[in-house]
Amino acid sequence: MANSTFDLLGQVQAAHQFDHDSLFHYASAHVPGFPSSAASTFTVKQFGHGQSNPTFLLEVGNGGSVKRYVLRKKPPGKLLQSAHAVDREYQVLRALGERTEIPVPKVFCLCRDASVIGTDFYIMEFLEGRIFIDPKLPGLAPERRAAIYRETAKVLAALHSVDVDAIGLGKYGRRNNYCKRQVERWTKQYIASTGDSRYPSNPKMLELAHWLQQHIPSEDSSGEGIVHGDFRIDNVVFHPIEDRVIGILDWELSTLGNQMTDVAYSCLAYIVDINHENQQVGKGFELTRIPEGIPSQAEYLAEYCSASGKPWPAAVWKFYISLAMFRGAAIYAGIYSRWLMGNASGGERARNTGKQANDLVDSAWAYIARKAVLPNHPPDPIAQDYKKQFDGGNESGRFVPSEKVLKLRNRLVKFMEDHIYPMENEFYKLAQSSSRWTVHPEEESLKELAKKEGLWNLWIPFDSAERAKKILFDESNRMDTKGEHDQFLGAGLSNLEYGYLCEIMGRSVWAPQVFNCGAPDTGNMEVLLRYGNKEQLLQWLVPLLQGKIRSGFAMTEPQVASSDATNIECSIKREGDSYVINGRKWWTSGAMDPRCKVLIVMGKTDFTAANHKQQSMILVDIQTPGVHIKRPLMVFGFDDAPHGHAEVVFDNVRVPAKNILLGEGRGFEIAQGRLGPGRLHHCMRLIGASERGMQMMVQRALSRRAFGKLIAEQGSFRSDIAKCRIELEKTRLLVLEAADQLDRLGNKKARGTIAMAKVAAPNMALMVLDKAMQVHGAAGVSSDTILAHLWATARTLRIADGPDEVHLGTIAKLELQRAKL
Repeated sequence: MANSTFDLLGQVQAAHQFDHDSLFHYASAHVPGFPSSAASTFTVKQFGHGQSNPTFLLEVGNGGSVKRYVLRKKPPGKLLQSAHAVDREYQVLRALGERTEIPVPKVFCLCRDASVIGTDFYIMEFLEGRIFIDPKLPGLAPERRAAIYRETAKVLAALHSVDVDAIGLGKYGRRNNYCKRQVERWTKQYIASTGDSRYPSNPKMLELAHWLQQHIPSEDSSGEGIVHGDFRIDNVVFHPIEDRVIGILDWELSTLGNQMTDVAYSCLAYIVDINHENQQVGKGFELTRIPEGIPSQAEYLAEYCSASGKPWPAAVWKFYISLAMFRGAAIYAGIYSRWLMGNASGGERARNTGKQANDLVDSAWAYIARKAVLPNHPPDPIAQDYKKQFDGGNESGRFVPSEKVLKLRNRLVKFMEDHIYPMENEFYKLAQSSSRWTVHPEEESLKELAKKEGLWNLWIPFDSAERAKKILFDESNRMDTKGEHDQFLGAGLSNLEYGYLCEIMGRSVWAPQVFNCGAPDTGNMEVLLRYGNKEQLLQWLVPLLQGKIRSGFAMTEPQVASSDATNIECSIKREGDSYVINGRKWWTSGAMDPRCKVLIVMGKTDFTAANHKQQSMILVDIQTPGVHIKRPLMVFGFDDAPHGHAEVVFDNVRVPAKNILLGEGRGFEIAQGRLGPGRLHHCMRLIGASERGMQMMVQRALSRRAFGKLIAEQGSFRSDIAKCRIELEKTRLLVLEAADQLDRLGNKKARGTIAMAKVAAPNMALMVLDKAMQVHGAAGVSSDTILAHLWATARTLRIADGPDEVHLGTIAKLELQRAKL
């Protein structure tokens, strides 16, 4: 069960007594609203929980009413240098309380005059609520336990998202090399706390310090934000009856630095059980049994990472947990040292902290020896932690977006409603005018707005982003080019998570490019992210990520059946330090766009090699002599200006040999890596296009009458719309399953399900949009609605990125192989 904050009170310990009258007079003069009458009753009690800065409840009675405050002070006696800095606690609490929504107690005053009560102190508000001393949360129902842990992860993520510069804490501490400094600091404090005959140093502790110094993660060299320093569930006050945090306590160790240390410290209960009753350190509940309702450590971490946008820490988790236990051991050693001197704030409960320190050291070494401590990838989110918010209701199931994705989705929906849909007619007017091959100025404005809204490059998978960071960023976590942060590398989403967002973009043909999530740019950026070298990334990927340029993909040829890529005839011939390209391509989408600066061209570098080793991909500056844009091509009468689909001739186009991607003969390999996510993006957008068709169909049916009643009342319509909904939901689940397999299994193992989705999605969309056009009558086939354009796009996708027949062949081949097994 939880403890009320009142339950933690006791009498003031003898070592912590101070002058109450002096404190009363000071508080009367410096705390707004503090009673000043001599007739007031004034009592002081001490909080027993915690072993850090002594903390007291002040109760002031005046005329039948009682006001309560909390005082926090330095311990008396000789203290370790830099420890117990209550002035820093006051500083961070004041900044967070006054300038953020982070739940912290309000602070009233800071006193640096030791003559008042003997040490520095500050006074803050008293929070009446619940504190969970035992992280196993005994006495709570499973769903309440889940809610408590979920809320704890969220509030920590919110704290870590605070802009410290904006709230005046930019100089609150050094941001870089935090872990390195922590190891050094706690080593010094441990040595200062031990070494005499009463409490000798533990050699294993010093060896642990050396191990930590040798394993500091590279990310520690870059600065982050605020670090609480002692974040755990018993330093959080919950509302008396609601499962929400009303205050984060104990800021003594707060600073700026590597925030993953906070996360690890909050996870210690999974690894070790520090029993405050018998002062022993045992195994954590992940090694014994996790109480029902409490998420696993991986699930708790996934909740935090999802809410904060932090990468999955599997590769460095041993270090962070070991550092947390190392620091805990140093803290316990300090407490034991103070107990030996007679000034430990925990009183007799500190008697066994020396042994607890050594137990933590042993636990750290045992943890380091474990083969694996976290899965390589975050676990699938548990259904109870998320709500499905598709059109039509809030339901739980397997494929439900995380709260992070839901927030992005809601912002995306609002952006579409506020900015995209209202501009569609204007975009169409320009696209049908004599200036069609120019860019509407509002499009560029919306792109800048999308960046500010955090809706930019959402398509980038987190693994591709990680590769780009390693290549593009120097040790200070800035791009080598212009010192820009990695804000253009997306939101760290999986393919599955992006599916929920890509669907929303698919509701308008104009939307994807506004968010820098449109084809072929996403596929081309994916090629560069996965296969480009640093020079190629700097020259072409960075401006593409920034939305400064666009690109085209040149593969299909008019004279051969390009669905079989071995038929391609375009030649890429090596001549010294250059390649010379000759060939004719068409349906090179994006090449008509005035912002298009680079083409990825697929051709043959060796006509004599094995069939699937002849092809290569190469980067071509569209301004290179010999690149001739012949004409725009029409898709059912739509030329998709200003984006366009071009016929392009390459006539002795000479490009540097360094422009080859991955190497000669690797074209098929790149194509397969590119097409997996790209095909699913098309499918996801088709789900969105179909949803818009459904929406328009229903609205039309509810407003138009035929033969004496609404179309919505016609039996044939009701049958049609029901079938459309069934097909749409079936296809959505198939597409999500394909995305999930792509994330979990990779492109090769997921190829069968991806092929199913690629066949199913266009055919479903054509069915739904055809019904929507039918309900609209003549208006449905006109340019007065978006339905015809959506239908034309869907029909094209039965051919683009491989015709249905190719994908059906893949599905059949895999099915036959399975039968043979």
